[in-house]
Amino acid sequence: MSKSIPHPEITTREEWLRRRSALLEKEKELTRRRDEVSAELRRLPMVKVEKDYVFEGETGPTTLRDLFGDRRQLIIYHFMFDPDWDQ
Repeated sequence: MSKSIPHPEITTREEWLRRRSALLEKEKELTRRRDEVSAELRRLPMVKVEKDYVFEGETGPTTLRDLFGDRRQLIIYHFMFDPDWDQ
């Protein structure tokens, strides 16, 4: 026996427009709040990196500063594998 998927109620176009307009106001408020939080995040202070991090690069050990080279931004992908994984 299969269960049917419940569908929303059927209404008039006018009622749909009224409800959609109310929902649109909520969506706009959500966007404003997300923008505010994103701006706060961008204004967070930075932390100076003072530890000498050393990474294993293609040519051997390399420092964090050397990984940046002449670029202002560095993206690092960090993968962690289960110790039992043998591939």
